[in-house]
Amino acid sequence: MHITKQYRCVHSAACVCTKGHLSEEVIFLVFNHLNWNPKLIVALSCTCKWLDDLAKRVLWKEFCKTRAPKMMSDLHSSGSHIVDGSWRALGKLLIYCSGCKKDGLFNRVHVPGHFVYRTRFSRTSGKSFLLSQCRTDVLYISDPCEHLDQGEEGDIGFFRGIFKSFATSKVRKLLISRGAPLHPKEVCPYCKAKLWNMQAANMIPSSASCRLGAYDDCIEYYVCLNGHVLGICTLLPLSDTDEASEE
Repeated sequence: MHITKQYRCVHSAACVCTKGHLSEEVIFLVFNHLNWNPKLIVALSCTCKWLDDLAKRVLWKEFCKTRAPKMMSDLHSSGSHIVDGSWRALGKLLIYCSGCKKDGLFNRVHVPGHFVYRTRFSRTSGKSFLLSQCRTDVLYISDPCEHLDQGEEGDIGFFRGIFKSFATSKVRKLLISRGAPLHPKEVCPYCKAKLWNMQAANMIPSSASCRLGAYDDCIEYYVCLNGHVLGICTLLPLSDTDEASEE
């Protein structure tokens, strides 16, 4: 991997790194040894603008490739690429559950956003979230992050995902053709882009509830202009899920 050398901060005269930076090659090797620890990448990004730029261009990219190699390879296959929303946004998507607040996007309960240790993303599961005419699109969806006993709302699950080549996807074309409105205030927690409400666009198939183990009428999810997905569902009790599976 070729990395252009830069030894001093060229972005800010107020940068504390007055004696220059380590070379990008050295920083790359250090974080490679640390297995691209995301908490340390965040800490480095807060140091100065030069290091923040390095983290965006190199460190988050390597983190994503290490954390989900098969998913990253697929998302980049056939000439597609991930530039929408940046590598930092994708890295955050892999490890951060955005939760919700009562006056926010889902307006149900207050569940603070939090980092998760590891989440499985599945391309097969993604098919269950697409209408039949959009099944050729590629969507990776996570297992739901479960938050149990949320009062009257019961057991809540949050899920997230990402489209491959969303700019040319059938889902995007259908959203536009249906004149689906963008959310007037809330934005994507991963890249700050505007959001389409898939429920309002009547584009959530019943197969999504089966995949999530959730009530059919209690699923809501959004897709941002960069193809990031975030959603919420009310999970079925375990016994009901088992019975549905047996049927």
